[in-house]
Amino acid sequence: MTGSDATPANRDRLALNLMHFARALRAAGLPVGPGKVLQAVEAVEAVGLASRSDFYWALHAVLVNRHDQSELFDQAFHVFWRNPDILKKMMAMMLPTVRTEPAPDKPEMAQRLADALHGTAPEVEGKEKTEIEIDATFTMSAAERLQAKDFETMSAEEMAQAKSMLARLALPLAEVTTRRYQPDPHGPRVDPRGTLRRMLRSGGDLADLARKRKRTRPPPLVVLCDISGSMTRYSRMILHFMHAVTNDRDRVHSFVFGTRLTNITRHLRHKDVDVALDAVSSAVADWSGGTRIGTALRAFNRQWARRVLGQGAIILLITDGLDRDAGEGLAEEAERLHKSCRRLVWLNPLLRWEGFAPKSSGIRALLPHVDDFRATHNLNSLASLADALSRQGARRQPGLRRWVKEAAG
Repeated sequence: MTGSDATPANRDRLALNLMHFARALRAAGLPVGPGKVLQAVEAVEAVGLASRSDFYWALHAVLVNRHDQSELFDQAFHVFWRNPDILKKMMAMMLPTVRTEPAPDKPEMAQRLADALHGTAPEVEGKEKTEIEIDATFTMSAAERLQAKDFETMSAEEMAQAKSMLARLALPLAEVTTRRYQPDPHGPRVDPRGTLRRMLRSGGDLADLARKRKRTRPPPLVVLCDISGSMTRYSRMILHFMHAVTNDRDRVHSFVFGTRLTNITRHLRHKDVDVALDAVSSAVADWSGGTRIGTALRAFNRQWARRVLGQGAIILLITDGLDRDAGEGLAEEAERLHKSCRRLVWLNPLLRWEGFAPKSSGIRALLPHVDDFRATHNLNSLASLADALSRQGARRQPGLRRWVKEAAG
């Protein structure tokens, strides 16, 4: 809207259209406030309404500030402004028609976007509401349903509740014995230095022997998370999980990879999760692209393994195993990684399917070199991971041999 079209009436109508669009985005989970709406109006006035592409990217530049928000914005834009002549209608000061049915050639709309757009639709006057009574005697509580619900099918409200629960999730690790000692009056070894200090304090007289024992502490934790296109639905929630773990303990190192490896440990140390994820979004350049697991593990083994895998570190490898390079060089790098850590735990969202079979070359290359193979698709799966890592027991998961045989066969 430029030149003579930028009248006060047209500008008000444009702001009203954009306000409704921003309200739908905010309800779907994007942080869009009044300031963003004013910036969006200024951006659209600057580029004009002659080109739908310019209109799209002007709004995208203002309303999207993280890579993981792009897909939701794209779906919302094409649903809200789905009429091809919407720009002409805006010039004629007509409000757009908001519909939530996806076009036949479009992918299924995100559940939280559908809820957000349904929430903006006006109620029809005079329509009687039918009350449905449900006997909830034998149903699960809302919290239990949320914990068992797949991240991919959550609505915007459920996503917010899940993120709040992830912020309180603790990941206790079974403590391991270190080579250092600490004072202990009942320790199994005599502490010569402690004994001499006691004698000096008593003026050289004989003193009771000081004793010590080996110190125990949780091992370092290293997280390698896949952020490729096939993991988009889960990487957002997993990053919240990684932020909670990073701020819950020391010696946590976090990396993300798609076609390259990026260290995001420093960014996740921000206490505010939104600030942390904004920093991660700015630092990572390969969101929602291809996956080169072998290349990423090779970079980690060469550049970071000797720095962060000391003192018996535990590695969480979060990926679906779908490799763009068809597993080339992956087995060798996975073997080296496995030999460098105390325990290698593979979290795979595909494992949630009952008919899952290790058929892809990437999965077959990884399976022989992991100690634990678990699903990671909901809150319950992450809670069971915390329980498993807090228990002392065998290094390799019982039943893992079956998966390895199936992958080899």
